Amino acid sequence: MLCAIYRSPKKEGTYLYINKKDDFSAVPEALMTTFGTPQFVMVLKLQEGRKLAQADVEKVKLALVDTGFYLQVPPPVTNLLEQYKAEKAEKNQG
Repeated sequence: MLCAIYRSPKKEGTYLYINKKDDFSAVPEALMTTFGTPQFVMVLKLQEGRKLAQADVEKVKLALVDTGFYLQVPPPVTNLLEQYKAEKAEKNQG
């Protein structure tokens, strides 16, 4: 299965996978507005065993078949202060 990948100019680390290059007809208008003008990255063959940086190939393929697009968003930023407090609390209890 081939797909086209686009980067969002508005949202750092956000990518849109679609079935056919430059065919955004399956993507909701509200999402396109939030996403911004898509910037083409590449066409990619999704096959079993292939690794993607931040997405599961099977989930991407399923979304492309079901909805016609897959939106990849960056993982949430770790709150280092909360992490430090939690680690400190663990040490104080032990």
